Amino acid sequence: MAFVDSSFLTLPEIADLLVIAFTIKHPDQWWYFAAMTTTGSIAGSLALYAIGRKGGEALVRRGFHERHVDRGLAWYRRYGALVLIVPAILPPPTPFKAFVLLAGVSGVRPAPFALAVLVGRGARYGGEAWLARHYGNEALVFVQANAFTLVAPVFGITLVGLLAWWGWRRFRRGRRGIE
Repeated sequence: MAFVDSSFLTLPEIADLLVIAFTIKHPDQWWYFAAMTTTGSIAGSLALYAIGRKGGEALVRRGFHERHVDRGLAWYRRYGALVLIVPAILPPPTPFKAFVLLAGVSGVRPAPFALAVLVGRGARYGGEAWLARHYGNEALVFVQANAFTLVAPVFGITLVGLLAWWGWRRFRRGRRGIE
């Protein structure tokens, strides 16, 4: 399911729910379910990434606003595969497939791409499995009811950090121009 969800079809939150459900039934194998789901997601992402590498720019430009495509490509040129980690962690409606296609179009090398997906999806599925192991059925109910509440603070903290970093870089660039 993780392969299919990360490649061509969109099955929002199915892989997440399966990791949690399987972990609740077999709590001692939580790491196995997280690892297999992460592996499936990496494989599916690599399939979509390959499409981006083989001429997906036309597909991306046809499917997304040109301004967003240009901005995404600029991020990849500047930061490489690191761009993938945050969207890999975030749940739907984060447009992860768009980031995967743009990684292929921008020429990110396969190894850093796979490593970034491993880090992001591993954190997501590993965290969900760990929570399910420790909290059981309560975790499933809690995640379904509070998914946005859980993600919003993480996203907010990440956004504040990125804005602070961006502001610091602009400040330093401006000071260099003065000197």
